[in-house]
Amino acid sequence: MSHLDNIPSTPGKYKPDKAFRFNSSAASSSLSKLTLYSTLFLSVLLFFLLLLSSPSSPPSPRRHLSSGSHHTSLSLSHKLIRKSARPRSTTGHTVLVTGAAGFVGTHVSLALKRRGDGVLGLDNFNHYYDPTLKRARQKILEKAGVFIVEGDINDKGLLQQLFDAVLFTHVMHLAAQAGVRYAMQNPGSYVHSNIAGFVNLLEVSKSANPQPAIIWASSSSVYGLNSKVLFSEKDRTDQPASLYAATKKAGEEIAHTYNHIYGLSITGLRFFTVYGPWGRPDMAYFFFTKDIMKGKTITVYESPDKGSVARDFTYIDDIVKGCLGALDTAKKSTGSGGKKRGPAQLRIFNLGNTSPVPVSTLVSILEKILKVKAKKKVMPLPRNGDVEFTHANITLAMTELGYKPATDLEAGLKKFVRWYFSFYSGSKKKSS
Repeated sequence: MSHLDNIPSTPGKYKPDKAFRFNSSAASSSLSKLTLYSTLFLSVLLFFLLLLSSPSSPPSPRRHLSSGSHHTSLSLSHKLIRKSARPRSTTGHTVLVTGAAGFVGTHVSLALKRRGDGVLGLDNFNHYYDPTLKRARQKILEKAGVFIVEGDINDKGLLQQLFDAVLFTHVMHLAAQAGVRYAMQNPGSYVHSNIAGFVNLLEVSKSANPQPAIIWASSSSVYGLNSKVLFSEKDRTDQPASLYAATKKAGEEIAHTYNHIYGLSITGLRFFTVYGPWGRPDMAYFFFTKDIMKGKTITVYESPDKGSVARDFTYIDDIVKGCLGALDTAKKSTGSGGKKRGPAQLRIFNLGNTSPVPVSTLVSILEKILKVKAKKKVMPLPRNGDVEFTHANITLAMTELGYKPATDLEAGLKKFVRWYFSFYSGSKKKSS
């Protein structure tokens, strides 16, 4: 733009040099070029202004946080975020719950909120199973005063905004790609969520000042092909039977790394077959109930020696007590701004019922509660990642967390069935 330096900024004030000889044709040519360039410049500028102001252009992720099924402006979201995350007393915790609209996440969030902790939820409402159920859980949480930001744990910019808005004392990390068999169909989703997503969360957490304590959901699946009974936290976990189990095992090793390098206080919880109201539709007790009531044949697997496959079914209320016990006994992280100041707490606990029940017995209990005889097909256990049995040793959790499961399978299934009919009969009435 140096050729424009001599053009006056104020009309009528320009006095040409005496040595300057005016050339009308040259001036006319220069003026034409200037007019052309100016027109082009203004046209391009106008185009970009129209593009930026167009209502069809997608909102910038930095300017909006997503909440529920709609977008909320950042300023409004921050108000809702701070209100949801504010504890009732100065001694209350401020907790970020990832996977808050999930089965365990919903129950844990409600329990934390009821006792006075500040709770902020994060969930991406994916379609692994019917998101309608997740939206229904979200409504329950909203009524209780828990705000859920809709977003992915792999979105580092979003996580950073949340950590900038709220000083979290704890993170309850329950977001994960669940399910053993689905890993054979979509392995990438497990790596994306259970490994990359976990690392992303730890990266943001270790850079926070102060760092929060992390409590996260591992799985009983890490015991894999282990045949020793009971499953103890000291047992080998290097023979996973599924990709899901492998990603959870990887998570435990990643947790160790971030604890060692950055001083993050991290507690892992190995859940054993959680069931109950608001549960996951991909779990056996859930789809057995659905199929039995529809008169469909259910498949019951047996082990190679013709024995029944068994699970250490653990009722959701007991799992919640274990989660809260882990949170309440978690020590503070020792790092600050990504720098470790000293050794930090690193723990792993089994949360089970320590009373394995054969799947055939599960079916018998459901038949009794539903008052319907199930149509059954018995088949050998396929090589899809499922293991023959799980059986938790919960001594460590009982000693350090005060964990004590109190619900047997029949009592828990009665509560689930009651919820099931209430929820789905209500849904049918609304749709009709």
